[in-house]
Formats: sequence, structure tokens, C-alpha cells
Amino acid sequence: MMETLFGWVTQPEAWLAFGTLLLLEVVLGIDNVIFISILAGKLPPEQRQRARTIGLLGAMLMRLALLFSIAWIYRLQDDLFEVFGKGFSGRDLILIFGGLFLLYKAVKEMHEQLEGPGAHTPGVGAVGATNFAGIIAQIMVLDIVFSLDSVITAVGMADDIGVMVSAVVVTVAIMLVAARPIGEFVQAHPTVKMLALAFLLLIGVNLIADGFGFKIPKGYTYFAMGFAIMVELLNLRARKGKPVDLHETQRHPDAG
Repeated sequence: MMETLFGWVTQPEAWLAFGTLLLLEVVLGIDNVIFISILAGKLPPEQRQRARTIGLLGAMLMRLALLFSIAWIYRLQDDLFEVFGKGFSGRDLILIFGGLFLLYKAVKEMHEQLEGPGAHTPGVGAVGATNFAGIIAQIMVLDIVFSLDSVITAVGMADDIGVMVSAVVVTVAIMLVAARPIGEFVQAHPTVKMLALAFLLLIGVNLIADGFGFKIPKGYTYFAMGFAIMVELLNLRARKGKPVDLHETQRHPDAG
């Protein structure tokens, strides 16, 4: 077993595959970290780090379980049925429903931030109604979707199971370290949080398109995200890092 998992460390070409796969896994993992950070932010401060840790460890266990079920992963890509001549596999269905769930959560979070109860009153809002188990359950649902995409990428990039397992474990370790500062930064800056939710909308659309067989090059998505981040960093620099306050809209009934 140890030879299977770590025999690759003496092979120079395997290190190249490990480095490339690690980079891709970290990029794919950013989506997961953003989602976990936003959901964990709805919990009391003392529970947020615990939720992040459980969510990321759950993502790692999900990825490892899928890696050791490669034969099942391949079967998951076989068509289950056809609709108007278009075949749909188990993977397609997971991506479609996962993307729809991501769209729903992102729009709902935007509404709660801007229009929901207590949106303009500090300390009041959905937090009181949110329970720890419910947040973890939502994180796990999206972990399945993100893990599937991650594992399929890993299987296509490397032939050695040890390389794939090592890349996944190191990726999660990096995300565990980065999750807290990312989460705190997102929570401290409302405009960054809105931008992160917009990213989730973009990712959800990508997942749905992929499920229906429309391949949107990931480079386009990550370029859009990178450009938006650059613009927001310039805005933060112009404000000297000071968070903005969301302005309450004054509503007046139409004159009769």
C-alpha cells in the first residue's frame, strides 16, 4: 500500500505531474473555499473556523473516496438516458443539479445581504435562524460537485494514484491555511462578498453548461474572475482598505 502511494517520489517525471496537478487542484479549490467562507460567515464567530475545517476535511475525504473508486467514476460518465437525442450521464446530472443549487444559494445570499430581514441592522438577520448542522449539510452538497470535477481533472492529468492522492491532500492543507484569512476578508468587505457571490453565479452557469455538453473554456472564466478581482483591489486601494457600508434605499410610494 505504501509503495503504491509513495513509490512515485523517486521518479522525476512524476514530480512534474504532481506540480501541474497541484496547481490545477488549488485553482479548482478556490471555488470551494469561497463557498465555504460565505456559508461559514453566517455562523457565530466562535463556530466559523470549525465549520471551515469540517467542510474542507469533508471535501478531502470525498475526493479521496472518489479517487479510490476510479472504475465507478468512469462508469459515471456513461449515458443513462437521452432527451431529444442528447445523452445524460450521472456526471452530467450531478453537475446540472449542483450548478442549479449554486445559482439558488448565490442569489438567495445576495437577497439576504441587500433586501433580507435585518440587512441594514447590525447583528440582526438570518444568523439566528441558521444552525451549524444545516451549514455543514449545504457545504457537503457542494463538496460532492466540486470533488467530482476535481477528481475527473486529476484522473485525466496523472496515471499514478499516489500522485493524485498526494496532490489532493496537499491542496486541502493549503486551503485549510488560506480559508480563515479569506473568510475574514470576505466578511469584512461587503463589496468583496458581493463579488464572491457573483463568482459563484458564474461557476454555477459553467457547471450547468458542462452538464448539458457545452464546454466553456475555464480560461475564460478565470480571466473574468481575475480581472474583476484586480478592479476590486484597485477600489480597495482607492479607499485605503476601508470597507464600504451598504446604503439603505429610501422607498417612497408612487404618487397617485
